[in-house]
Amino acid sequence: MAGPPPKPWPTGLVERPEPLVRRVLAPNPSPYTYTGTQTYIVGEGEAVAVIDPGPDDQAHIDAIVEAVGAAKIAAIMCTHTHRDHSPAARPLAERTGAPIVGCAPLVLDDSGPRADASFDRDYAPDRVMEDGEAMTGPGWTLRAVHTPGHTSNHLCFALEESGALFTGDHVMGWSTSVVVPPDGDMGAYMKSLERLYERGDRVYYPAHGAPVEKPRQLVRGMIGHRRQRENQILRLLGETRQSAADMVPRMYKGLDPRLTGAAEMSVTAHLLDLERRGLVGRSGDLWQTL
Repeated sequence: MAGPPPKPWPTGLVERPEPLVRRVLAPNPSPYTYTGTQTYIVGEGEAVAVIDPGPDDQAHIDAIVEAVGAAKIAAIMCTHTHRDHSPAARPLAERTGAPIVGCAPLVLDDSGPRADASFDRDYAPDRVMEDGEAMTGPGWTLRAVHTPGHTSNHLCFALEESGALFTGDHVMGWSTSVVVPPDGDMGAYMKSLERLYERGDRVYYPAHGAPVEKPRQLVRGMIGHRRQRENQILRLLGETRQSAADMVPRMYKGLDPRLTGAAEMSVTAHLLDLERRGLVGRSGDLWQTL
């Protein structure tokens, strides 16, 4: 994971990466959220969409409303229901009357290391978007792209007028996505990466970090990186039976101690995928090649 840029960060300020897109940074930086969650406002004129409203933070909600101005919010759209993405949807909807649309709700427990990423149990969409379904407004079209893996309900949203893709946590330029079982699934994540690689999107706007200007190049590198991790696990298990925790120090040199839990869950996600493919087996916490 890359370190954040020097402060000051543009928390609460409106930035415009392209004519149809504005973004507002939430005040929730962490080792897992980089400088914070970026909420995107899509569209101009009388109606806009808000993507990933972020945490239930009054200052951030105020900043979103101020950025929208006199326009109507046609939809509050959530890529997934981790607590740094969707909790502001409900208070923003109550304040503006806008419907909540996008990903399906989840009520699973999150056994991962991210205190900021347990699931939002209060998320209740007015409409769940299916893969390929579109939300439209004056001069903009956002089409849902089903990308499970980081979470089983993860969606990206493609802005058809400009070729931009809002990628939530599925693809980020500053870090690989954390895949935390049982809901996070490495096999599904890899298939979703391959799906994005086959697309022709011009730019990615992730929920954390800078825009991705060369998306296919980055996705190709991410797929290669995950395959390298997989091969590394198989080599280590070829030496002796090991637990996921045993492998982390050898696989992640110089790792920030705050990220050890995330690394262990990533290794576990790889192991579960390899197990489904019949390449490894386990006895208790110890894994071995087959």
